[in-house]
Amino acid sequence: MTDTGRHHPPLRLTRADLDALPNYVPGRSPADLARELGLPEAIKLASNEVPYGPLPGVVEAVTEAVAGSHRYPDMGVVALRQALAERYGVDADRIATGCGSVALAEHLVRATCLPGDELLYSWRSFEAYPIIAATSGATSVRVPNDAGHGHDLASMAAAVTDRTRMILVCNPNNPTGTAVRKAELDCFLDAVPDDVLVVIDEAYREFVTDAQVPDGLSYLDRPNVAVLRTLSKAWGLAGLRIGWLVAEPTVAAAVRKVVTPFSTSMAAQAGALAALAQADEVERRCALVVAERDRVTEALRKFVPDVPDSQANFVWLPLGERAVEFGRACEARGVIVRPFPGDGVRVTIGTPAENDAFLVAAEAAVA
Repeated sequence: MTDTGRHHPPLRLTRADLDALPNYVPGRSPADLARELGLPEAIKLASNEVPYGPLPGVVEAVTEAVAGSHRYPDMGVVALRQALAERYGVDADRIATGCGSVALAEHLVRATCLPGDELLYSWRSFEAYPIIAATSGATSVRVPNDAGHGHDLASMAAAVTDRTRMILVCNPNNPTGTAVRKAELDCFLDAVPDDVLVVIDEAYREFVTDAQVPDGLSYLDRPNVAVLRTLSKAWGLAGLRIGWLVAEPTVAAAVRKVVTPFSTSMAAQAGALAALAQADEVERRCALVVAERDRVTEALRKFVPDVPDSQANFVWLPLGERAVEFGRACEARGVIVRPFPGDGVRVTIGTPAENDAFLVAAEAAVA
């Protein structure tokens, strides 16, 4: 083809509506920040990771699995689904796995929503929700958080229409750490029509200490309830990307039908099976996180009084328009946090030393 020298505007090859969609923002590299500041290291408290390394046996299991990486993994994820079924007391045909719980949320939208159908969720909540809705052709319906930075379930129930096909309830909520209690969730589920799927996103369930916050699995007697879990957080497999859901068998089967083939990798399956054998160690690590969460929350309230109680492995600073400035001030002191412009800042609970460094940076940032 001859280049005539004429330059024409490029033809539109992607959907125009995606231009208005924000990018998912990953945590910044601590190595990059350390180089910028001339520090030996920087602290990353932006991505809700647990700081204690892989669980015992995980590295060995993954290493052994990699030796067979020229073969495809078990697409049915049979051994892992059975292990999850036995651990949590559910039937394996109610379980589906995927590349993190966020991928499974996307697959659930694909399985429930046609273009123009509505996906309902609280806002601010997990930043991937509007991306999932838009890329699936669903219409986002965002219901503002209540004054305590949590889900306003009464308003969410009132926002349901005949176009609502799926509702996401993030419990505990990311990024605010607030949690919905049983009495209000019971009332909400009673108010939602039976033909609307309610997905309880419990990525941080293992860090919950409030006895009034229900386990989503206790609602599986309701056919229109599904529960999302992940092995990325408390189970320390963030780098292997593996999540799972429990739902009514036909819902789980639909998800397994639309999931990207072989998306639960061989290494992820092996690592997950090894991790699940370490439940006692997970409980010990979660207790360490919870103790630090309580300590950090109490310290923060001395200079940010309205920090809400958290049931996750992070805390929320409702700084509003000061959020970005606060994040920059912390980074200038070698601590990476996660600002949400105009709303607040989410800070992951790290080791005691990391948390101490953050508290020093935070107090200086708000001074």
